[in-house]
Amino acid sequence: MVIRPPRGYAEPDMGERWRIGSGAVWEERFGYSRAVKAGPLIFVSGTTAADPTGGPPIGGDDIAAQARECFRRIEVALGELGSGLGEVVRTRMFVTDIGLSEAVGLVHGEIFGRQAPAATMVEVSALISPDLLVEIEVDAVSSSD
Repeated sequence: MVIRPPRGYAEPDMGERWRIGSGAVWEERFGYSRAVKAGPLIFVSGTTAADPTGGPPIGGDDIAAQARECFRRIEVALGELGSGLGEVVRTRMFVTDIGLSEAVGLVHGEIFGRQAPAATMVEVSALISPDLLVEIEVDAVSSSD
């Protein structure tokens, strides 16, 4: 499978492993990739609704809107690796207020419906910015390999 370079970068690493980046400053500074594909397995790093220009998060203080933006960005990353949300097998959701978990859970249900990947949701004391209310990461198994 040939993968076109995405917005940030795409490069083969150790044979069947591909890394992509979004160009976010944290990726280079903290030494991580936006997503990694190793054979048929795809791992998408924690994704937030952070505004790339440094403004308030996409969705403001609405945790459901922030969650939708997280899943939109995850879908883009999966697409850059030849996959999609339909191939997600596990999600992990980190919320700063477990009292708002139902709103995030409902968005998860809208996105995945009967597909129902394995899922975990936990409360954390904080994310990388105090305005961020939710961070989501996913694992997928690509059927294109």
